[in-house]
Amino acid sequence: MILIGKPYVSDFLIKTIKENNFPLVATTEAKQLISDNSLNWIPEKEAIEVLTTNPNYLIYSNSENTISWIEKNLSTTNRPKQIHYFKNKIAFRELLKDIYPNYFFKGVKYEDLDTILVNDLKFPLIIKPAVGFFSLGVHKVDTPSEWNEVLTKIKNDIEHIKGFYPTEVLNTNNFIIEACIEGEEFAIDCYYNNKGEAIILNIMHHIFSSGKDVSDRVYSTSKEIVTSNLKIVQNLVDSIGEKTNLQNFPIHIEVRIDANGTIIPIEVNPMRFGGWCTTGDISWYAFGINSYEYFLNNKKPNWIEIFKGKEDKKYSLILLDNNSGIKDTEIASFNYKKLLNDFENPLLLRKITIGEYPIFGFLFTETTIGKEEELSQILTSNLRKYIIKK
Repeated sequence: MILIGKPYVSDFLIKTIKENNFPLVATTEAKQLISDNSLNWIPEKEAIEVLTTNPNYLIYSNSENTISWIEKNLSTTNRPKQIHYFKNKIAFRELLKDIYPNYFFKGVKYEDLDTILVNDLKFPLIIKPAVGFFSLGVHKVDTPSEWNEVLTKIKNDIEHIKGFYPTEVLNTNNFIIEACIEGEEFAIDCYYNNKGEAIILNIMHHIFSSGKDVSDRVYSTSKEIVTSNLKIVQNLVDSIGEKTNLQNFPIHIEVRIDANGTIIPIEVNPMRFGGWCTTGDISWYAFGINSYEYFLNNKKPNWIEIFKGKEDKKYSLILLDNNSGIKDTEIASFNYKKLLNDFENPLLLRKITIGEYPIFGFLFTETTIGKEEELSQILTSNLRKYIIKK
C-alpha cells in the first residue's frame, strides 16, 4: 500500500503505482498531488482497517508529511512507536546508546539555548532540530567562540524555514547537540523484509565542499561506492533491525564512516527512501533498480548483474537549493537550459516553482569517472550564474 503526502510525488513513482496496481490511500493530500482516477485508490476507512488488522502489512510513504495520518489512524499498531524511534533524533541516540557508549549528545529546548554553559559542551559539535529534514537548521560549531554567532544563525533559520513543513517533519521546539562525527558521509536506502532481514537498495556518497558545509547539494553513487561500503553498512542496518524488531519497513539512513572503518549513524528517516522521491528514483536511472517495487515485492538486488556495463560511471543527485543570497521575491526565473549545458549527461531535471520552497529543483546526472569536475563546480556554486533577477 502507498501513502502519499506533500510536498512532491514524482512521475516515476506514480508510473510504478499504476503499472503494479499498488493500492493507494485516497487521502486529501494524495488526491491533490495525483489526478489519475484510474489508479487503485483505496478509501481511507478501508486502508485503516487493513493496516490495523494486519500490523505488518506493507506500506510505503513518499513523505514524512504522512506521519500525522499514521499517528492519528494507526495508533493501535507499532508504527507510531517505530517512527518515533527514528524521527526524534534524541530518542534515536537513546536507542543506540549501548552500541556507542562514548558518543556525546544532549537534548535541549529552543528557549534554553541562550542559557547553556558553553564550557560543558564538547567541541567540535553539531546542533540541529531534534525533529528535522533536509539539513534545515543544521550547524557545525568548531570552537566555543563560535557559539553565539551560531545561535544567531539558528534564530534566523527558524524565521526563514518555519511553515515550509508540518511539525511532524520539522519541529524547532527542541534541538540536539551532539558530537561532530568525523569521516565520509553516506545516504542509504534499505528495507526490512517479512523476516526482518535488512535489504540494501542504494548507497550514495554525500559530498561536501568544506568542513563547515552541511548542505545537501551533491550525492553520488557508483559501483565502487556501493561495493566498498556494502559490508559495513549491512552490519549497521542489521544491528538497528535487531534493536527495533522491524519487519516490512523501509528506511533512509545517513551515516559517517571514518578512516578506521568505524561507522556511526547520523539519523534514520522512517517509512520512506530519500525525500522528494530522490534517492528512490535515482536508483532506477542509475542501475535499473525500482526501489519501490523491490520493497513492495520483497526483492533483493543482484549487485553483480546490476553493475555490468556501468563500471566507469558515477550517478549523482544534485539539489539546487537557493544558497545565492538572493531572496525569492527578487528572482524572475532560473536558467535551467544553461545548467544542463554544464553537465556531460543530464538524466532528469525536476523544476520547482520559485518561492514555493527554498529550492529551484533537482538534477540527476551521469558522469564518467575521472571527469568529475562538473560535480566539483556545482558543489561550490552559489547558483547566481543561473539566476535571472527581476
